Amino acid sequence: MADVSVGGRRRMSQALLWWLLLLSAFFIAGLVAAVRVLINGLQVTGLGDQVPWGLWITHDLSAIALGAGAFTFSAAVYLFRLERLEPLARPAVFVGFLGYTSAMLALALDIGRPDRFWHPLVYWNVHSVLWEITWCVILYSTVLVLEFVPVLIESRWFDGWTRLRRLSHGMHKLTPFFALFGMALSLLHQSSLGATYGVLSGRAIWFKPSMPIMFILSAVAGGMSLTLLATMITGRLQGRRLVSLDVQREISRFIGYVLLAYLYIKLWDWAATTYYSYNPGIADALARLQVTTPYTLTFWWWEIVLGGVIPAAIMLYPPLRRDSQAVMIGLALIVMAVVVNRWNVTLSGLVVPPEWSPGVLGSVVAVSYFPTGLEVLVSVGILAYALLGFTLGARYLPIYKKRASH
Repeated sequence: MADVSVGGRRRMSQALLWWLLLLSAFFIAGLVAAVRVLINGLQVTGLGDQVPWGLWITHDLSAIALGAGAFTFSAAVYLFRLERLEPLARPAVFVGFLGYTSAMLALALDIGRPDRFWHPLVYWNVHSVLWEITWCVILYSTVLVLEFVPVLIESRWFDGWTRLRRLSHGMHKLTPFFALFGMALSLLHQSSLGATYGVLSGRAIWFKPSMPIMFILSAVAGGMSLTLLATMITGRLQGRRLVSLDVQREISRFIGYVLLAYLYIKLWDWAATTYYSYNPGIADALARLQVTTPYTLTFWWWEIVLGGVIPAAIMLYPPLRRDSQAVMIGLALIVMAVVVNRWNVTLSGLVVPPEWSPGVLGSVVAVSYFPTGLEVLVSVGILAYALLGFTLGARYLPIYKKRASH
């Protein structure tokens, strides 16, 4: 048995080494692509004046949404005193940290002039939703760093740093304050991201008050799903249970209810704007999308059916919820749906220009967008950074402190 155990550990170490080498190669490729973009400008991308947001904004919005598990679990553990969820608080903060830093990396390339990132901090435009989002993201990222620093200092790399350890314990006592402040900031900017689209009356397909609510509900469901999925995968690879079955089922059930609330609002939003009423701008935009893009397919099948109905059934039907394999599939589908939703929302309003836009004739779509190879490489590199960070963190940092009971 000892030989088998040693052989198994050796195979795991080799697999980990190859995994880290693969991620490192993707990260380096993304870094090279990013340098080329910074040198040559956004002209080497598929972006333009009419479609200024594309793959990188989708990556940014997805990373922020999928990092929402940080404020959800932190609030549950440190504000509402749900101590049974504590095994997921640290990984949620770590996933949130990686998500927000990934979003910042994508934005650094997308804005074209990353050297001017500080302008919203100095030149205030209080009437801009994007200005409010910028402040919230910067402040919340700071909160995530402050929440993550004690975890980093508790690692074995700082065993001899007694003063630093005392400082870490002092910071840990402030965690409830960080959780409260972080929850307020995250709720503000998650909903404001939806409002960025919802306040634009010039684009009928975006202009709706339900956008902020749908963005925050999908972020809560997606963020909790990614944290739980990452924890379950890590537990399987490490050969131990990191979260108890009771907690796993409780969180899955809660995700299912949040998903139902999101689907309810989303379907009524569709019905109110298209089925039970007629808005010429929305009808025209949807007709163009159906003809020229796979929007209808991705909306109904990827977002609603695969990313909504099926996962909700898995999370809320007890026999399926007790099946960890089924739960992992459901969680992965929710994560996929969040990414598809952010792509659909962003591109649907941009590839269909407003009626008054120059170059629009009848029902002809005047603009199109497809990411270039450099854009794809940059996104792959950022994704590799997040996976590399989580892999190393789960292995070398006290992200998962205690073994959960069965």
